[in-house]
Amino acid sequence: MGMQFIDLQAQQKRIHDRILNNIQKVLKHGQYIMGPEIEELEAALGGYVGTKHAVSCSSGTDALLMALMAYGVGRGDAVFTTPFTFVATAEVISLLGATPVFVDIERDTFNIDPDALEKAVTALEKKDPSIYPLPKGYEEITPKGIIPVDLFGQPADYERINTLASNKGLFVIEDAAQSFGAEYKGRKACSLAHVGATSFFPAKPLGCYGDGGMVFTDDDGLYEGLTSIRVHGKGSDKYDNIRIGINGRCDTLQAAILLAKFEIFPEEIGLRQEVAKRYNDFLAHESIRTPSVKEGSLSAWAQYSLVSEKKDAILSALKKAGIPTAVYYPKPLHLQGAYRYLGHTPGDFPVSEEIAGKIFSLPMHPYLTEEEQKSIADAILRAV
Repeated sequence: MGMQFIDLQAQQKRIHDRILNNIQKVLKHGQYIMGPEIEELEAALGGYVGTKHAVSCSSGTDALLMALMAYGVGRGDAVFTTPFTFVATAEVISLLGATPVFVDIERDTFNIDPDALEKAVTALEKKDPSIYPLPKGYEEITPKGIIPVDLFGQPADYERINTLASNKGLFVIEDAAQSFGAEYKGRKACSLAHVGATSFFPAKPLGCYGDGGMVFTDDDGLYEGLTSIRVHGKGSDKYDNIRIGINGRCDTLQAAILLAKFEIFPEEIGLRQEVAKRYNDFLAHESIRTPSVKEGSLSAWAQYSLVSEKKDAILSALKKAGIPTAVYYPKPLHLQGAYRYLGHTPGDFPVSEEIAGKIFSLPMHPYLTEEEQKSIADAILRAV
């Protein structure tokens, strides 16, 4: 087997018995939906993140969707987010009939730019697209909330975002799909906004063997809404439906797998820091920009992404060497067919567009050896 982009086998070897043991327990009690492991996982991860409530669900996408539904988001609402992210971030806004209002990113972190965000909010309040590019139909929508994304594992600038939100009466949902385990100014990702939403997709820093997600909050009212929405808007029981909800539960088997993986997770976050540091050391070269992590932040290193004018030459050299790579994200959301209806044109969000053309990601996981990293770096440096 050649080099892996994300090596789930190496991790599984370490905890194989624990995983099997946890699965056996579920097979024995037979509570495949909302079994005891669900509550156990919510308590463990809520305690780790430091929030009062944790609500497991069926995916990272549903975590975001449930959070928006708990805020009653719908037609006429504008939610500010980044165009440089996976489509799920904006998709959930659209699914509820609300409008995503895109805001460009910072060049160094690839996260939403707080200065641009301030301009976008002002532009929408004043209904003036000369201040900042606005979507078609902006005259009909009102600011409601913000979804910053912790891209590749590094938290966005929540101090500035939360201050702006509180001044403008907006909610903030942290899209922490890639940043579970990260830190910002001494606090854990998923606890940095009114609500945090993460994903347990297998490739994530803490991933299950299927789909799964979790929503975190300190707000009792939101918690009540989330637990109701997760099970078809239930009230006192599942046949008492007090609101429109979804089928958003996490499977007990996935919770059992996550519990086994979570035991070694803090150690793996430490190993990810070492792998990222080795990459940074090996790849110091003027024609490559290595990732920058802001002071006071710790990235979960969901991805290790480089920016280079020589991207194509590097990718073809890595392919020849049998080294897997990926591009997150080749086309920003405002230029995707699904968002044509917003009426954006190339040049609206120039930093996102520029980065999309030059960025690529290298193999990244806690079990990457120094030798493997050296061979990756050598192939890249030869190409440049």
